[in-house]
Amino acid sequence: MPRLPPPLGFLLLACLAWPAPAAGEAEAEPETEPETEAELEADEEILITPGPLPGQRLPMGRARSEVTQEDLARRLPRSAPDALRFEPGVFVQQSAHGQGSAYLRGLTGQQTLLLFDGVRLNNSTYRQGPNQYFFTLDSQSLASIQVQRGGGSTRWGSDALGGVILALPVEPALRRRAADGLRVEPHLRLRTGSADGELGGRAQLELTLGETLGFLGGVGGRRLGDLESGGPVRSPVDGSLPLVPRFAEDGRTQLGTGFDELTFDGRLVARLGVHHRLKLALYGYRQFDAPRTDQCPAAYAPSDECLRYDEQFRTLLYAAYEGRALGPVVEQVRATLSWQQQHERRTLTRPRAFVRNQGRDGVDTLGLTALARTPALGLADGLALRLEAGLDTYHDMLGSAAWITFTDIEITSRRSRGQYLDGASSTYGGLFAQAELAVLDQLSVRGGGRLSWIAVEAPGDPESGSQSVSRGWQPWVGHAGLEWRPLEALSLHANFDRSFRAPNLDDLTSRQQTGPGFQFENPALRPERTDSFELGARLHAPLLLEVWAFRTTLGDAVVKSPRQGADCPPDTPACRASWSKLQLVNAPADSTLWGVEGALLAELPSGLEARATLAWTWGEGPNVLPRPDDPDAPYQARVPLSRVPPLNGTVELVWRSDFGLTLGADVRWATRQDRLALADLTDARIPRGGTPGFAVLDARVAFRLDRRLLVALALENALDAAYRYHGSSVNGPGRSLIFQLDVGPLWAGPP
Repeated sequence: MPRLPPPLGFLLLACLAWPAPAAGEAEAEPETEPETEAELEADEEILITPGPLPGQRLPMGRARSEVTQEDLARRLPRSAPDALRFEPGVFVQQSAHGQGSAYLRGLTGQQTLLLFDGVRLNNSTYRQGPNQYFFTLDSQSLASIQVQRGGGSTRWGSDALGGVILALPVEPALRRRAADGLRVEPHLRLRTGSADGELGGRAQLELTLGETLGFLGGVGGRRLGDLESGGPVRSPVDGSLPLVPRFAEDGRTQLGTGFDELTFDGRLVARLGVHHRLKLALYGYRQFDAPRTDQCPAAYAPSDECLRYDEQFRTLLYAAYEGRALGPVVEQVRATLSWQQQHERRTLTRPRAFVRNQGRDGVDTLGLTALARTPALGLADGLALRLEAGLDTYHDMLGSAAWITFTDIEITSRRSRGQYLDGASSTYGGLFAQAELAVLDQLSVRGGGRLSWIAVEAPGDPESGSQSVSRGWQPWVGHAGLEWRPLEALSLHANFDRSFRAPNLDDLTSRQQTGPGFQFENPALRPERTDSFELGARLHAPLLLEVWAFRTTLGDAVVKSPRQGADCPPDTPACRASWSKLQLVNAPADSTLWGVEGALLAELPSGLEARATLAWTWGEGPNVLPRPDDPDAPYQARVPLSRVPPLNGTVELVWRSDFGLTLGADVRWATRQDRLALADLTDARIPRGGTPGFAVLDARVAFRLDRRLLVALALENALDAAYRYHGSSVNGPGRSLIFQLDVGPLWAGPP
């Protein structure tokens, strides 16, 4: 195992270096209270906490966007991934109704990084291709979701090849009027949807004690049945039906799509003087009885076979210290300690074979992050330098087990290994530093570097032919960027980024059923790396317009390579029984992704607002199949990359009145995607010849009465189109209604 830098010592040194007030020196007084009663009432709702700290924002000068809390309230997304459908360059795939995975510049899953309040959600079992884990964030507890498109490993470490998604939670609003004492604000939210029979809600309580202490907590839950679509999505080539999903007799309701959900969260914020703040937070997600649609049943399997996630749990507990204005050279500081647990329990039932396969996997992750940022340091007239440095390190501990039950004789036998190797562990983190040099008011030069450490350990299992793993890497990565503002309202950008993704425990040790077939491990994989170039332009007035073009070279890409039945590992009947057998390998040559993204926001007269997005991505890589012996046999040396999204976009029109009424309509669209990778050709989620294009019309209305009441209604898929996002197992909802009632605070003030 490689020797790791001493992160705790680094953090202690940083803490000792932070300047403290001199003896007898009083802290700065807060701002003067308003003098008039009207001003006092207006100021009562102002947060005393300034904008987000470095750990809570994605960098400027990059292709980025944000879903605000107002967007969440107006659009009524079904989940956190669903909330990203209107973001430029984001394409959301769903392997099940209870799952969702965002594609950023043609990459998803373990090749994109998910964060919650600066804490990594990615762990060492994130799999290749789409995964379900961003779905485990409760969208009703979020204040915003930020998206950075393009590599981000300098700041965030491994996995940030396609981009970074940062979710920020709702926080208690510490207020300036300490004399008010304890303030109690309960909230109640009810929600229902017709497409899947959704019924759920959230109860929330906010307690604030002036400007010093605040608590916000809530519990939520919902039950969803099978999802009704606009009908089957047929092959654009011959009109045939794909094998996924299966439908009920009405030809619209998709089998294997319902699930139950429970969420809970609590957040305590304490302000310790003017410059210091402490947070203690707990977030939990519990999903029950969620079928994986593409395996319920799988292609060519009997109709009564089904793979279900009996339990999909995530728990996150963390404490964070935030400091501001700590001295002449330290403007902002943030340090976080976290513990996270991801737990899965699965059951594959095969009644006709009298077999029930079960598995359980759990990952406990301990995390530490520390970050400090300087103010703009004046080097000369018109020349200012800002620095940022920090560390992060996470340690995963993995437990995995599997059983098989022969239901005709009621005998259960434990397998020698689970989906992963029990007792495996992974440590990953790094040290990073970034700088921004501002020249006059027109030019900004940015750059940074990172040294990472990754160590993976897993025991062997001779009975199943599983090799032990002991691997380590110490990659260097970095980025550089230039921003030029020739006009006050125009900025031009050029960026280069090198990012990486180290093979994780899923790559090196897992055996599992995927959409294209059964996939097994490769303990000899090398890290993936990307070199990304992007050019962008932002116009800030009279409208907001941005356009980005990018080219990403992906080296040593981890791809699925077809295998024969004889290649299946020992003690893996699921591999031998699968229609396709696949092993992860490093591609023999570089892959390439390039594309264009655009976004428009226009403020129109009479309270109208227009938004539009556009994204196009093209990807290709080397053919992993050997060249046939027959020179006349067809063979392509370069082939499309798997599940790259087609040309797609959105158009949205919103009207806001002066009395709280908001009306909106939007169109989501995508063109046909018929550039299919080798793995896509055997993927039952993709119709023969590719996924047809679509256009979906939604209409929305909402009424807000002060902060006391919000009534929102969405007519989804008003034209009842049959559609599917490329690579998904489920079709989108048919014509349906979503209704939400948000009441709160039910009362306010001292109890």
